[in-house]
Amino acid sequence: MRTKSVKKNKINVVTLGCSKNVYDSEVLMGQLKASDKQVVHEDEQDDGNIVVINTCGFIGDAKEESINTILHYVAKKEEGIVDKVYVTGCLSERYKPDLEKEIPNVDEYFGTHDLPNLLKVLEADYKHELVGERLTTTPIHYAYLKIAEGCDRPCSFCAIPLMRGKHISTPIENLVIEATKLAKKGIKELILIAQDLTYYGLDIYKKRALADLLKELVKIEGIEWIRLHYAFPTGFPLDVLDVMKNEPKVCNYLDIPLQHINDTILKSMRRGTSHTKTVQLIRQFREAVPNMAIRTTLIVGYPGETAAQFQELKNWVKETRFERLGAFAYSHEEDTTAANLVDDVPEEVKQQRVNEIMELQSQISFELNQEKIGQEFKCLIDRKDGNYFIGRTEFDSPDVDNEVLIDATKFYVQVGQFARIKITSASEFDLYGIPV
Repeated sequence: MRTKSVKKNKINVVTLGCSKNVYDSEVLMGQLKASDKQVVHEDEQDDGNIVVINTCGFIGDAKEESINTILHYVAKKEEGIVDKVYVTGCLSERYKPDLEKEIPNVDEYFGTHDLPNLLKVLEADYKHELVGERLTTTPIHYAYLKIAEGCDRPCSFCAIPLMRGKHISTPIENLVIEATKLAKKGIKELILIAQDLTYYGLDIYKKRALADLLKELVKIEGIEWIRLHYAFPTGFPLDVLDVMKNEPKVCNYLDIPLQHINDTILKSMRRGTSHTKTVQLIRQFREAVPNMAIRTTLIVGYPGETAAQFQELKNWVKETRFERLGAFAYSHEEDTTAANLVDDVPEEVKQQRVNEIMELQSQISFELNQEKIGQEFKCLIDRKDGNYFIGRTEFDSPDVDNEVLIDATKFYVQVGQFARIKITSASEFDLYGIPV
């Protein structure tokens, strides 16, 4: 048996799931560092003798990945490679009693609002004064800015309110402090995230205040791009479009998950909108900001989705020609309203429908990208990968959207900086260009 290590504890934080989890891990790491703790993020070489796993519990695949990761580190603990394993985040918020029973070798489970308690077991103090202090894990030039926690929407298929609680907006002044600190560290792009950007401010200002927040963030020196992720369609504050149009720093980009277009499905999903209203909203976006890139996500195979309803969805995708689109097979989640429905679309049919939507979108994306050939764009260079520098236009978010590839054997651009790039060729999801 290995003797207990006398070296200083090193805490390895492992993050699974969405950008909101990335943000939460960064806050945790900032607090640990402020208590003089040694902390690393997803360090495979030197795991650290204490592991904190920030889990995702959104849909089946994410839950499976979280459980497999927990089992991986529990096995390392049993082998004596690590001393302690702690689990936090959405999965343990939602399934803590089950996890304690099924995987008892984890030292302790924590929920999504348990940061002070987690810090306590890690022998660190929770410091209230650390507004905006976090250890960013993204590249040095962009960062996520979480503007609200939780969600008040009643969507039938979604377990997020069960894991994250009610919507709570972060005050504008706190977000400005945090964004200013990020800018001083060299961050050039802020990606605004929340379960629902549309609702921002209603709880504390009694009005939708996303436009007010943007007007303050654009004043921060050093921030050049501000990108909006995860806006809910119902009640979208249209004054945001004016800010987007008039403020060069606000990217002409919006991530707005629409989920479906058929009225019966939308009603069952409890989305508070309709086919007509959705079409009208997209029209308003494009009239107000003609060159806006709209990213959406769709759910196929929702309980009761007929072939005709799916065809309506396909036709709408074909007509709307979204710049960016992702499709997901419906996942039946316990304790949601939709869990009372019969999950009656077979898995192979769900997958076939995902494939059909993505094939259609691939063609749309190819055609839209061909239109960019010969145009010049301001690009943020994210990294060098093999023989290419890889960047993005303002119409593309990291990890999910198009990338701009520049031949590194012929040209040089600086990672973390902006460059003017002329597009010379394009495929479905990549643009190729040269510096100008």
